[in-house]
Amino acid sequence: MLLRWTFVLVWLSLAGWPLVGWPSILLAAELLPADRSPEEVIDYYIDARIREAGITAAPTADDATLIRRTMLDLAGRTPTVWEVQAYVASDDPAKRQELVERLLASPEFVRHQATEFDTLLMNGNQGSLREYLEQAFQEQRGWDRMFRDLLAGQPAVESPEADGSKLASAAHSTRFLLSRINDLDKLASEASSLFFGVNVSCAQCHDHPLVPDWTQDHFYGMKSFFSRSFENGGFLGERDYGLINYKTVEGEARDARLMFLTGTVVEEPPDRTLTDQEQKDEKQQLDELKKQKQPPPPPAFSRREQLVDVALRPEERHYFSRAIVNRLWYRFFGRGLVMPLDQMHPENPPSHPELLDWLARDLVGHDYDLTRLVRSLVLSQAYARGSQWNPTSEPPAADLFAVAEVRPLTPAQYAVVLRMATSNPDQWGEQVSADDRQKRVDQVVGAARGLVSLFEQPGPDFQVGVAEALLLSNSQRIERELLRDASDSLLGKLKQLDDRSQQVATAIWNIYGRAPTDEEQRVLEEFLAERQEAPVEGCRQLVWALLCSSPCRFNY
Repeated sequence: MLLRWTFVLVWLSLAGWPLVGWPSILLAAELLPADRSPEEVIDYYIDARIREAGITAAPTADDATLIRRTMLDLAGRTPTVWEVQAYVASDDPAKRQELVERLLASPEFVRHQATEFDTLLMNGNQGSLREYLEQAFQEQRGWDRMFRDLLAGQPAVESPEADGSKLASAAHSTRFLLSRINDLDKLASEASSLFFGVNVSCAQCHDHPLVPDWTQDHFYGMKSFFSRSFENGGFLGERDYGLINYKTVEGEARDARLMFLTGTVVEEPPDRTLTDQEQKDEKQQLDELKKQKQPPPPPAFSRREQLVDVALRPEERHYFSRAIVNRLWYRFFGRGLVMPLDQMHPENPPSHPELLDWLARDLVGHDYDLTRLVRSLVLSQAYARGSQWNPTSEPPAADLFAVAEVRPLTPAQYAVVLRMATSNPDQWGEQVSADDRQKRVDQVVGAARGLVSLFEQPGPDFQVGVAEALLLSNSQRIERELLRDASDSLLGKLKQLDDRSQQVATAIWNIYGRAPTDEEQRVLEEFLAERQEAPVEGCRQLVWALLCSSPCRFNY
């Protein structure tokens, strides 16, 4: 076996194939056929490792949990009481497939995708890509096209439809670059991490101590793709001259070449040095364009376009395709096939290398269709597993995906959950038309945007912090907006009910999206009985307690 792989390695090297990341690439010949359904492939590879580990996976989550999980992931909100009860009552074997297809075709999916990708791409930087992203997802642009828009800065084009208005312009898509343009080291590192799953920042001052594949040449090679870019009056420009110089650890001075992560070097025209007069003329031209609010002219040779081109070549694109697969897997499963997400290198192999390569190949083969990939993930049996494990045995290793990960809600999700949970459930009732119900949902989602900034964006080791606990405990805004005694609020609804059992059941259904357990019903009825002299205040405290609980704060 070793001799066979040695022969293959030698042959690939002689043929000019890059060997960075070779352990995963070599598995391509052993992958399941390309004509299998992606969800079938996911379950094949995940189940195979679970069997090898000698454990039994968690059973499928119940219907109420599954519709809540799916709607949070695809629409960014919890289901209404009417939606969850209708789903649970249905005996249609295709109801899960129909739910997913309906959500993927909805404006809510576009809106939530834009929110998630805006958070991913802007990563705490000033500005937003929402306008561009909503247009891109509405048009179902491939991830490769979006990558080109974001890094190369494609110009606006006239829409062939409707009123002839322009599509999302370069001024919108280039905010990814403009937000980082004043720190090229950061730009190079974050672009590499986000689009290729590789954090090369450790190779800035010296070759990476643990990963032989990452050298200073790689870092400065990636930085060189952005080195001629600049901001002028809010527009992104790019010169067609200029080099980056750096010193190696040994003190050797070098001019950085345009080197991609695989080691491939992009050839370019010889560099030139501007005369004093040319520099003066350029400055005058840029100042005039700034006054006219016009973008700088494009260069004859764009380094950023070269980066996009080389990253999408068939022999190089494994970094690009695998990185987005891994990030979406992390989003829907709570853990990537490679962790950390920006450490996709041979020294840190995937938990399921064949699965990662198959999904990456499928993504490329279907024009980088992200919706297809999302559909595959949420329709897999692996995604549908319950999050509860037998308490009498040790939980399985997280990278087996034998039990669903309990995931903290993002600020956007949590804000919407709080608003939905504290709205009067009557407005979602069966007597309300589908159009009116959706309008009311959209209104609640819109009202939730004001709460988003109050919550922390969760990372891999998220815990509810002191700031959030104090906010929910002491904020007058939370009390004013979520615990109102009004006709359109949950508290207003509970006040109308005389029976404590109905009050408890209504609150649980509205906030948790399921029926109360017997223990919950008993304990909460006792809680209300102890506050019978101030029934409205008792209901307010009940609602507040449920809002602060884990079943409300997490996607399980």
